[in-house]
Amino acid sequence: MSPGGEDGSAERIASDLSAGVYGLAAFLPPRRVAVIGASERPGSVGRAVLENLSSSSASVFPVNPRHSQVLDMPCHASVTEISPPPDLAIIATPALTVPGIIEECAEIGVKAALILSAGFKETGPAGKLLEDRMIATARAKGLRILGPNCLGLMLPHAHCNASFAAKMALPGSIAFLSQSGAVGTAILDWSLREKIGFSAFFSLGSMADVDWGDVLFFLADDPRTRSIILYMESIGDPASFLSAARAIGSQKPVVVLKVGRTKAAARAALSHTGSLAGSDEAIEAAFRRVGVIRAQTVEELFSLAEALGGNARPSGPRLSILTNAGGAGVLATDALLLSGGELAPLSGETLEELDRILPPSWSRNNPVDIIGDADADRYRKAAEVLKKEPQSDGMLVLLCPQAMTEPTRTAELLCEAVKDYGKPVLAAWMGGEAVEGGTALFHQARIPCFSYPEAPARAFALIWQHRRNLELLYETPRLLVDPETLGTAAARCEEILRRAEREERVLLDEWESKEILRAFGIPVVATCLAESEEEAVARARSLGFPVAVKLRSHKLPHKSDVGGVRLGIENEAALIAAYRQIRDAAVAAAGADAFLGVTVQEMAAKKGIELILGSAADAQLGPLLVFGAGGIFVDLLEDRATGLPPLNTTSARRMIERTRIARALRGMRGIPPSDEKILEEILIRFSSLVLSLPRIREIDVNPLLAAGDGAVTALDARMVLFPQSTPPEALPRPAIRPYPVEQIETTRLRDGTFLRLRPIRGEDEPQLVEFHRGLSEESVFYRYFQHLKLEQRVAHERLARICMADYNIETVLVAEVLPPHPEAGRIVAVGRLSKLHGFSGAEFALVVSDRWQRKGIGRMLLERLTSIGRREGLEWIIGRILPDNEPMKRICLELGYRVRFNAELGENEAILSLRMLGDGGKADHKEER
Repeated sequence: MSPGGEDGSAERIASDLSAGVYGLAAFLPPRRVAVIGASERPGSVGRAVLENLSSSSASVFPVNPRHSQVLDMPCHASVTEISPPPDLAIIATPALTVPGIIEECAEIGVKAALILSAGFKETGPAGKLLEDRMIATARAKGLRILGPNCLGLMLPHAHCNASFAAKMALPGSIAFLSQSGAVGTAILDWSLREKIGFSAFFSLGSMADVDWGDVLFFLADDPRTRSIILYMESIGDPASFLSAARAIGSQKPVVVLKVGRTKAAARAALSHTGSLAGSDEAIEAAFRRVGVIRAQTVEELFSLAEALGGNARPSGPRLSILTNAGGAGVLATDALLLSGGELAPLSGETLEELDRILPPSWSRNNPVDIIGDADADRYRKAAEVLKKEPQSDGMLVLLCPQAMTEPTRTAELLCEAVKDYGKPVLAAWMGGEAVEGGTALFHQARIPCFSYPEAPARAFALIWQHRRNLELLYETPRLLVDPETLGTAAARCEEILRRAEREERVLLDEWESKEILRAFGIPVVATCLAESEEEAVARARSLGFPVAVKLRSHKLPHKSDVGGVRLGIENEAALIAAYRQIRDAAVAAAGADAFLGVTVQEMAAKKGIELILGSAADAQLGPLLVFGAGGIFVDLLEDRATGLPPLNTTSARRMIERTRIARALRGMRGIPPSDEKILEEILIRFSSLVLSLPRIREIDVNPLLAAGDGAVTALDARMVLFPQSTPPEALPRPAIRPYPVEQIETTRLRDGTFLRLRPIRGEDEPQLVEFHRGLSEESVFYRYFQHLKLEQRVAHERLARICMADYNIETVLVAEVLPPHPEAGRIVAVGRLSKLHGFSGAEFALVVSDRWQRKGIGRMLLERLTSIGRREGLEWIIGRILPDNEPMKRICLELGYRVRFNAELGENEAILSLRMLGDGGKADHKEER
């Protein structure tokens, strides 16, 4: 959205930014609400909303031209009669009337609308036209829309129920987001029964405007929200969701139940929301890439929600299980181990203490079975021993009602015993009415309690896996492939693609496909073209027998299916026979023009493992990478991992590790181990190929041979292009923005030193540590507005998140010294341009190493960030400067920023309207007090 009015003035930008009017502030919670379609009719949506809002502190204004009064409140004929205008308009009228109502709301300055009505894009083309019309109006005026076709929203802590749900959610720490209103009401009923509270409850419906990303970014800053669960039918805008999930996931776990895994379910989701569900493999890869926890069933979503509502999160995979029934312990153990958790070992000291307090027949192992006659005091004593076990990361307590069992008293003593544990505690109290009292006590103590043993064990393991995944996501990668060196590879491939387009074909043959692989530095087996028997013989002589001979065809992509592959050809006679057999088979299968000759290749003489490397285009998430076991049995083995580009060494290694064939790559049965770094490098180069050549729809490199001597070679390859008629804007866009090589610039300082201004990389963390060592206390204070110790600034968790920037939402430039300077490779300045979600602007910040100050680097960085912001389509840029930071203020004024003092914050704001600036020029600079 676009604050600043028509003129985009600095004053208006600063005012609107401070008020947050273009984010979700008007929804959360609203102060003045218009209910359009208000009604007294029992069972109507308009009446339900009015009744639900009655308990909130907001002023409520019914709107319905057919009534002068509704539920004893004055009723307005139109929203335009309400002055001052409401913050939020809730619309519950037929779809045909909604675009006109949105126009009225926009005209009087309403900033948020919640559309409960159905009948838009989910109904077909006519409904989509209605939706497009209202969204165009809303975007032009800066009005945000939640819905349509939604249940509404609840903010329990603020006593705000802006929905037509029958009941209000309890306050809690879990935020719930759902596309389906019906699923939302079902989860609401469950939460009330289980006494689970929510910090926020959003029904997003068709997500015509406000989407997952908008709400997740809001919840990131909500102190009442500790975790988030989603019921998702469509991912919507993939880049928005993935950026938001990545930004929030390290602090607040995000759990998603994504439906539409089968084709039939995906079609049902399309008819419900009007949005594509996306292929499940692509969705899985996307969730994994940003650290989202995926629930498989509604029951598991509930289990994870309950577990996340507890007081602590596991710091490791080891769980202690305390039970009065061996069978229940076995069930929990199976669920734990199958989900990636571990049983905590019991130390000698723990065993001795348990021996002193438990009957001789106790299990003497984990699970700790304290026997069926265990009373409440035995449970308490055992729990007090287990909570001291240093090798355990959490505790699960199971109870099966038996003759001597005291479910309520046991729960009471356990709550007291573990209150200072500091690690997660979960419980499963099995049974009916007999355990209800104990279950209630656990809920009051914020100890998640379940009805069966498997659910808490699996939830513990999945939450630990989430934490571990985040650690791996932010592991510092190695720089194996410099992205700048791959920039010229695409240009070398363009002629191959143009030739295919001139010939009006979408299939590249094996030789063309290998040439493209070769251009990106992926090793291929020596391959020659031959269009006659004589040429084939000559090529084989030059390569040396034995050779492989393969069909070259633009019509038959799968050579083996038509007998187009002959291996181990030992002599010229066998070669000529193979040539003729391949030619005759191709002609018989698809006509004379299907045979263009053969390729003659070296035979791979080394033993090795056959792999597959491929890519395909997903309708929603763009390019999808595939790695796994290859060869002719690839479809039978079904051993593959999927991932989203771009890759670095960490994400490439994790793709490899997720396959079963990875164990063989470490060496087995006479085959020495493969070189892990070479495989990672090939995956990274392949990822760059896929991103650099978006006109390629599919790639199959099969087999990719990993030999025991470390060599990895592509033996066969094929590529399929998008039809020539596909416009550039219709080509799939990557869900994760790749390294922006177009932002790299080389510049020269006044003293002749060359610098490269380039986007930051994950591999820059060690250099950034050195950079922070060169900052004085004054430079640190000017940048961060507080004194931060060196160990705080260089903590891995912090630097990893800076270095692994999300290029979709921020630009982080480093200034790197170039040869022949003796400090070549050193980072001497860092500048950041962070987009402000919900706005069309961004905030800048920069810092220059003390020894490199007063050389013009700060000005260069800000000028470059400003230029990038303009190209990114930003409308304004803001920066915050301490009043005594005169050098930074001077740079801003020189570059056309308006500098104004914000008395409330006690700091200067430097603001540049890029709309007023225009193309290439500078605005008049001005300082205001």
